[in-house]
Amino acid sequence: MREIDLGRDFDGFNKVPLQSRTATARRSDRFGHESRSAVSGGVKYAIDASIALIGLLVLSPMILMLIAILLILQGRPIFIAHRRIGRYGVMFPCLKFRTMVRNADEVLSRHLAANSALRAEWNATRKLRDDPRVTPFGAFLRKSSIDEIPQLFNVLRGHMSLVGPRPIVASEAELYGVHYADYIRVRPGLTGLWQISGRSDIGYGERVLLDARYVEQQSVLGDMAIILKTIPAVLRSRGSY
Repeated sequence: MREIDLGRDFDGFNKVPLQSRTATARRSDRFGHESRSAVSGGVKYAIDASIALIGLLVLSPMILMLIAILLILQGRPIFIAHRRIGRYGVMFPCLKFRTMVRNADEVLSRHLAANSALRAEWNATRKLRDDPRVTPFGAFLRKSSIDEIPQLFNVLRGHMSLVGPRPIVASEAELYGVHYADYIRVRPGLTGLWQISGRSDIGYGERVLLDARYVEQQSVLGDMAIILKTIPAVLRSRGSY
């Protein structure tokens, strides 16, 4: 687990034979689809970046206060960056406030080795309801989703969107199966269908299907609806641990 340096890490158709004409039409359809996707992607990024910038400005006093509290209670590092899979399968540093002990990997290995039931829970969901790695203040940050506020910087950098599948680590890619191709078509999101559907209270397979459904049906209006539904979901803290 390394401390993050934000400055560094964010560093003539009718004359063509029928067969050729069909191929030309297919290419035209594909290029048209790609062009429309590029336009819609540009619009989405403009909306994402604008909201993220406003959010960072509004939340800056709270962010500074959290940095001070974390420095006193847990020491450095304040931020961590997990390597996550982004659009087109490109890895990126996903920012969070640190909520775990410094030797988190070692603690998890020992805990899973000593308890087969917890090992089964981890293999099924990649999460633990009672995670021994999480600090007391970190548990509050995770429960309230405040630990994910730094990901607004990821949105500004174009690594993430406000809405999309939650970013996954490399070891989770195989769990997506054929839907991994859907996952890497879009930028991962701060929120999405998984967050408003119960988060960790639902199975991983259902999470994958929700992500695939979002990618297939995404729209600006749909994103706005998910953002609005995220607010009560976060306040209820359902499935957040």
